[in-house]
This record gives sequence, C-alpha cells and structure tokens, in this order.
Amino acid sequence: MEREKIYGEVRENLEAVISRDTALGESLWEAFIALHPADIAEFLGTVSKEEAQQFFIELPKPLKLATFEELSDFMKGVVLESLSDPEKIEAFRALPVDELADLFDLLSDEDLKKYLNMLAKDVRERVLSILKFEPDSAGGIMTTDVLTIMAGFTVDQAIKLLQRVQPSHEIHQLIFIVDKEHNLLGHINLQDLVLHKPSERISDFMKKNELVVRAEDDQETVAKEMVHYGLIAVPVVSESNTFLGVISSEELVDVLMEEAEEDVQRMASMPSMKYPYFEIPFLRLLYLRGYVLVAFMIAESFSGTLLRTYESTMKIGILYSFLPILMSVGGNSGSQTSAVVIQGMASGELTFSNMFRLLRREMMISTTLAFFLGTISFARAYYVGGSMTECLAIGLSLSMIVTLASMLGNVIPFVLQRFNIDPAFSAGPLLATFMDILGILIYCHVSNYMLSGILS
Repeated sequence: MEREKIYGEVRENLEAVISRDTALGESLWEAFIALHPADIAEFLGTVSKEEAQQFFIELPKPLKLATFEELSDFMKGVVLESLSDPEKIEAFRALPVDELADLFDLLSDEDLKKYLNMLAKDVRERVLSILKFEPDSAGGIMTTDVLTIMAGFTVDQAIKLLQRVQPSHEIHQLIFIVDKEHNLLGHINLQDLVLHKPSERISDFMKKNELVVRAEDDQETVAKEMVHYGLIAVPVVSESNTFLGVISSEELVDVLMEEAEEDVQRMASMPSMKYPYFEIPFLRLLYLRGYVLVAFMIAESFSGTLLRTYESTMKIGILYSFLPILMSVGGNSGSQTSAVVIQGMASGELTFSNMFRLLRREMMISTTLAFFLGTISFARAYYVGGSMTECLAIGLSLSMIVTLASMLGNVIPFVLQRFNIDPAFSAGPLLATFMDILGILIYCHVSNYMLSGILS
C-alpha cells in the first residue's frame, strides 16, 4: 500500500524528515502530512516516544488536532507532555466528553487534577460524571454529548432545535424523548420528523425503547444485547430512570473489538493488555508473558514426577514412545471443545439454560471421537510391534483422555462464568497443561493395571 511505502521511507530518514533541511526530508514530510490523520496516528504509535512527540509538534494545527483525536489514549498522554497549556486546552476541546473521560481515566491523580482545571466548567462536570463509573460499564463508555427532545415539542419545534445545535448524524439516527425531569420516555427516528406534520406533538408518535441499560451494566452484556436486537444506539439511564447518555454503534464496535482482543489474550492465559503492543513497556510485557509460563512450567513438572513413579511400567515395550501422542491429543481435544463453547457463550447461543443439552450432545460427539481415535492408536501400536496388552492400554487410555478432555472443555467455561471469571481462560495453555498432567496420570494407571501381571 502507498502509506506503507511512505512509512518505510520516513523511518529510514527520520532525522531528515523532522528537521526538513534537505530536499528529500521536505518531500517526505509533505507526503507524510498528506496522509489521513488515522494513518499519521498509526505511524506515531510505531516510533519512539521522543520521535512521536517531535513529529506531532511539527504537524500543522488543524492536522494536529485531527490526529490527536485518532491517537490511542496512551499516545494521547505521550504527546500531551510535549504541548504547551494553550495547546493542551485546544486538544481537549477537539475530543468528545466520553473520549476525554477515557483519557483522564489513565492519568495520575496529579495530572488529572491539572488537566481538569483546564476544562470549561460544564465539560469538567460531565467528565467527572463519567469518571465515577467503571471504565468497562455502560456509564463508562456512553456518550453524553446527546441532544434530547421534550415529549411536548411539536415536529416544527424539534426540527428548529436540531438545526440550531446540529448534532452528529451517527448518534442521532435515534432521538431520545424525555420529560421535564429528564426522565427517559421513548424515542423517535430521525426520519419521523420528515414524515409527520409540523404541528404534531412528539408524544403522539414516539416509540417505546426496545432496550434500556443501566449505567452500572457491564459493557460486554450491553454489546451482546445491542447485537441481539440489531440496535444502532441504546439509552443509558440511572436507577431512577434519569437519562444519562447513549451508547452508539461506534462504541459498540469498540467494545466488540476490545472484548475480542481480551478473549484472544485470555485464551493464551494472559491478562488483558489494554494498550497496543508497541505501547507496552518491555519489562511490563516480559512480566505479563513470563509469570504465566513459569507457572505452567512448574505445573508440568508434576508430569515428570508421575513418570518417575511409574518408570518400571513405562519402560515396557512401546509404551514410552506413545506418551507424546497421548499428551498432545488431550490438550488438542480440550482446547478444540472449549473454543467452540467459548464462541457460543460469547455470541449468546450457549447459556446455563441449555448447558445440559450441550453436554448431552458433546458426550455423544466426544465418545464417538474417543472410539475412533482409540481404535486408530490401537492399530498404530499394533503395527509398530506392540503386544496386544500394550495396544489395548494405549487405545483405552487415549479414549479415556479424549472423553475427559472434551467434557472438561465443555464444563470449565461454565464454571468460570459462574464465578465471574472470563470463560476464555479455559482455552489454550491452561487446559492443555491440566490435560497433560491428567493424561499422563490416566495412561500410567491404565498401563500399570493392565500390565500388572507382566510386572509381577
């Protein structure tokens, strides 16, 4: 792509582009500032902190403000350090209140106090009203810059109000209706103002809201409900039904992407990483990935203890050579099953209400798979010269491991959800490590029992 080519050339000539003291530097700078603000923001996230600040300072003012809106919250904090107080105020004015709240939520108490004092009083109050909610709640992600209309307005009055304040088109496909106390009553569609007579009252044709969420509701739950009902916006209210704001389709997409990223990270048994990869400090990234691997390595050491305990059994015939197969098939079966269940839970298709129906279906699938895989492993063991007893021990052990792994892959996500833990943790290394230990234990016990006559 053209922008990737510009990125590469700018990286190769960083000093020349920043200083613009050569013809090459000047031409690359012109090409760089001709990019879309989102592209410039993407590039700034791939260079060092100091270089990002230098580039940002040199941007023309309109482009600087547009780029600031596109930056991640982390990068917004980085470039703010390089701006003067008047420039910071201008940058804050370029952001909607909900995005300001997201940015301020990451600041230290000292910076938060300083930056809040730079805001106009009404903006500061709205930012503080959002900051009191949890970041991953409906109140934490809602947009408060929302126009509402009184139920007693006529169509003509509503149109004149819209023309005067000029709200954004994306948010106001739905216009929410309130009473004098700002309690939510219903909504109308934007096109309703065209289809009804100017003298008609809004209350005469307003519709009931299909979905109303509380400020404390979890963002993932809200996103699932919006997708389920096919809504482009939902109102957020307080416990007393006071209208607080709106979660629009834009926030919906952000939430779905954020939750998908978190699920992928948790399936790797890693805690959620809130920032883009290159914005996470090296030592922090090392810690996030390292301590999980250390924990799994220590857990896997129990496998060696089991093998030493049954060393005399495992040395017989071909048993030891089939150990890697039995270890891998358990982890693979469990991870495959849990991935299906987690995806179904995320989409809302699988719930506690149909869990037993799922388990019955999965039991039939897992036992059938266990039979076929056990038969194949028996045949393979027999082909390489194993005795009938060894082949039976291998086939039976593998069948038991596949059945157990599949059932655990079904059950564990529901257990984690019951304890308010993300079900995605049940996939990947966590279940694979667990099944490695259980698989060896099953294999050793079955083999020891079936070969006890030979050992004695």
